[in-house]
Amino acid sequence: MRKMKAAVIGLGSWGECHLEAFRSLPQVEIAAICDNREDRLHEMGEKYGVVRRYTNYEQLMEQTDIDLVNVATFEKGHLRPTLLALQSGKHVLVEKPITTDVTEAHEMYRVAQQCGKQVIPGHLLRFDPRYAELKSAIQNGRLGQIASLFFKRSRQQSLFATYSRTHTVYELTVHDLDLAVWYTGSRVKSVRAFAQHLSGSAAPESLWANLTFENGMFAVLHSNWLTPDKAGVEIFDSVEVSGSEGIAHFETSNAGLQLWNQEGSLSKEFFIHHQRNGHTYGALRDQLDYIANCVLSGAGFEYVSFADAVHGIEIADAIVKSAESGQDIFL
Repeated sequence: MRKMKAAVIGLGSWGECHLEAFRSLPQVEIAAICDNREDRLHEMGEKYGVVRRYTNYEQLMEQTDIDLVNVATFEKGHLRPTLLALQSGKHVLVEKPITTDVTEAHEMYRVAQQCGKQVIPGHLLRFDPRYAELKSAIQNGRLGQIASLFFKRSRQQSLFATYSRTHTVYELTVHDLDLAVWYTGSRVKSVRAFAQHLSGSAAPESLWANLTFENGMFAVLHSNWLTPDKAGVEIFDSVEVSGSEGIAHFETSNAGLQLWNQEGSLSKEFFIHHQRNGHTYGALRDQLDYIANCVLSGAGFEYVSFADAVHGIEIADAIVKSAESGQDIFL
């Protein structure tokens, strides 16, 4: 059986999750890894049995046998490795946010089409069965005519010190932008956003956005970095879709195992990426499995859309501008 040969650029904690998920897939070989930290590169190479290791991704691109490059670097460092990979004849999985710049998003898409290669956004919530089931309910008409959508995404306060390097719309809200575009099947025509900078950081701790779609649907999105650490809730998200024939809703914080002891409580998240008894499972693995099968079979990537991802960055840019100006922004 031919295997898809994958390379991972960026070996932070999320990059390592990709290594774990790739290694669990029988049709995938991790052919190369890249990171600018030699100690981390050595550690990951030894742990996952990867011989080809690079501190310079330009050298990695010279390897002609690699099918897919997984770009998992910092948010603002996605453009150059993505373009080089495409131009060297490789497909690319670029982590979210695909970029924080609208011009860069369009450039990625243009070069992919020019080179005849696929650039795939890392919007893995399309592979989370809860979100996917909701999409099916909308498509099948079980909720009737959709009137409105609400998304909330909240993370622990301590994480803000690290992730405030990037505006909240790109770090958190971008997931819900993709879901909103996916669920509505439409483009956004106007945005009104509100931000609260509680600590004076350039990135807001709390962000609200109202989206009006071309097909008449309406969505409200809320993202924040305000979940108290002592609450022990790793992921505190919710979604609600209201239609003429029904309402669909779920919340992540009460959807799984909760541990209570003298040190406090812990609500575990199992749907995104988890390992147990030597097995890897979750939305990340399912996403990579789908990508590998498409690459190996030559099938089109119908379930994911880089055009949607580009539009998501256009919406994100409009949200930033609206929050700063206090005005409606029209796309």
